[in-house]
Amino acid sequence: MNLTRRDWLKLTGGAALAASLPRALSAAPAGFAAPHDIQPLVREFEQPMFNLPARFKAPVKIASIEMLKNGSNFFVRTRTTDGAEGITGTKQVENFMPIFTHLVAPQFIGQDAREIESLVDYAYRQNYKLASISLWCCIAYCEQSILDLLGKIAGKSVGDLLGGVIRPEIPIYLSGSERVLSAEEEVDVYVRGIAETGANAVKFHMGGRMSRNLDTYAGRSEKLLTLAREKYGTECVLMADANGSYDVPNGIRIGKLLEELNYAFYEEPCPFEELGETQAVRRALRIPIAFGEQNYSLWQFDWMLRNGVMDIVQPDMNYNGGLIRAKRVARIAEKLGKTIVPHNTQTGATSVNILQFASCTKNAAPLMEYPWRKSQATPLWYKPDFKITGGKIKVPTAPGMGLEIDPDYLNKSEVIAKITVAAKAGGTGSGSGG
Repeated sequence: MNLTRRDWLKLTGGAALAASLPRALSAAPAGFAAPHDIQPLVREFEQPMFNLPARFKAPVKIASIEMLKNGSNFFVRTRTTDGAEGITGTKQVENFMPIFTHLVAPQFIGQDAREIESLVDYAYRQNYKLASISLWCCIAYCEQSILDLLGKIAGKSVGDLLGGVIRPEIPIYLSGSERVLSAEEEVDVYVRGIAETGANAVKFHMGGRMSRNLDTYAGRSEKLLTLAREKYGTECVLMADANGSYDVPNGIRIGKLLEELNYAFYEEPCPFEELGETQAVRRALRIPIAFGEQNYSLWQFDWMLRNGVMDIVQPDMNYNGGLIRAKRVARIAEKLGKTIVPHNTQTGATSVNILQFASCTKNAAPLMEYPWRKSQATPLWYKPDFKITGGKIKVPTAPGMGLEIDPDYLNKSEVIAKITVAAKAGGTGSGSGG
């Protein structure tokens, strides 16, 4: 027997459903606009933030995007049809190369770099079924290279392009704590860190990282948190990151200890996918909950901030798709009276993105995350040296991202991927189908 529409409505209670549907889904009302007349849906948090085309006299056409490698260091270089170029350092790219080469970089080829805000959205829409950290990282690498290009053409830093510099130097908190040392050894690491950098803020990793309540050894986290407060004193700003280690009862238990010890925030207590669990922990505690490093959906950031999942929002500059999308998250947070503290695992050349972001974002926290594990050494192949002095890092002021790479070092790099107009025309860069 064939199932008719009437049968379907009976089975699903569809008479009431049909009556509740918008009229456009049943019969078009008089004067219904043709598809080409429909205005595109652009939600508030997707609205453009920067009128970059107005900053340039003519289009800036992208001719090629390359991935370069020198040792363990990777670079994305964008060149225009008239020979201008932008370049940025990257990390974590080796596992993403097919996505970068075949699906993401081609979306920018032949386009006007001034439209970078729209191009970031376009690259996503062309590949939306692959939405993930790996996709957004590849988009971020292209975006940052293009922003470097635009800044160099305009003679402005990226911070100037994306709102104007309001902080010439960024106070930082030390992070990078590992879970392999004893509690006593880990605390001593950051005694040295504070002495060397002049920082007065530290974040520790506790628990076992998505470990279902397990710790490196029994009682390590409790000992670490307590000993750090005892050794560093009441004036030191302390934070703790569980990396999704706990269920709700244990997340609350550890949170109560953090409150007693006067920690500044409590990061990712529960597995990042379990938003309801983090929400429950947050509702049970007074300490601010920081969250969001694994997230890359503007819709989800908006929902989480409006529904009490976190107090401090932490998009990653790469995982979330670049500086422009981080600025959009900051806009959501600012409207709701919330602070943004981007997640950061990078130092030196690849940390320039978070410094440019913090330089021009009003509701960025007074402290930005910066990993520290060993004595700082001046690098040979780039400047500035990104040294922490007096607990702060100066924001690079050179045009673009502010990174100046030794030309000899760059010339010795291997070009491991090059996407051009010709390559794109040859079939590279189609989006996912189905």
